Amino acid sequence: MTKIIDLSQEIYGGMPVYKGLPEVKMTIHNTHEEWDGVKDSGTVTPAVYKLELGEHTGTHVDALNHMAKEFKENSIDTMPLSMFYTEGICLDFSRKNLKELITSLEIEEACRQQKVEINTGDTVLIYTDHYRKTYNTLDWPNGPGITSEAAAWLGRKRISAFGVETMSPGVSGISNKEVHRICGRMGFTHYENMINLHLLIGRGRFRFIGLPLKIRGGTGSPVRAIAVFENEF
Repeated sequence: MTKIIDLSQEIYGGMPVYKGLPEVKMTIHNTHEEWDGVKDSGTVTPAVYKLELGEHTGTHVDALNHMAKEFKENSIDTMPLSMFYTEGICLDFSRKNLKELITSLEIEEACRQQKVEINTGDTVLIYTDHYRKTYNTLDWPNGPGITSEAAAWLGRKRISAFGVETMSPGVSGISNKEVHRICGRMGFTHYENMINLHLLIGRGRFRFIGLPLKIRGGTGSPVRAIAVFENEF
C-alpha cells in the first residue's frame, strides 16, 4: 500500500510571507450565479478565484537565479525536473530553539542516530517543529537554520535540495544570505515553509516530489511537496 504525506502549507489570503515579499490576495473573479445568469441571488458560489501572490509563497522551492545575480540564467523553468523528484530523508532537529544554528557535525550525528545516509541526488529535510510551535505568531520569522558551513557540506554531498519548515534556510542576518549564495554556486536548491515533517521521523527513506510551476524566467515557485512511502501496511 502506498502512503502519501502532504508537506505543503495551505495558500490563502493574508497568510504569513517573508518580510518585504508580496502579500497574498485571493478574491472571487467569477461566480456560478454570474455564469448561469442568476441575478439578485442570495448565495455566491465561486467558479474562479483571482490569486495575487509572489513566487516565494507558502511551501516553495527557490530557483538558482534567486540565489544571486550571477546565476540569472538559471531560472525555475530551466532547472531539470530530476531535481524535484528524488529520494529523501528527514532529520530530527526538533530540540533546536529560535534562531539556533545547525552545523554539519550535527547533521552527521543526526544521520548516525537515525541510521540513514545522505546519498547523491537526495532531498534532505530538516525537522525543527518550528511550524507547529510558532506558525502565524511573532516568532514565526525567527526559526533555526543551517550554517553556511553546513550548506557547503551538503553541497559536497551532491544533494539535489534540502528543505526546512522555516521561512528561510539559514538564520536571517547570520547565515541566510550566504546559504543562498552557496546553493547557487554549488548547483543545488532548497524548499521553505514545509509542514508535517514530524510524520517522517524514524521512517527511513522515501520518495520526495516537489514539482514547481513552469514559470518563464521564474525565481522560484510554490510546490505541492509530498513524501511517498511504498509498500506500507
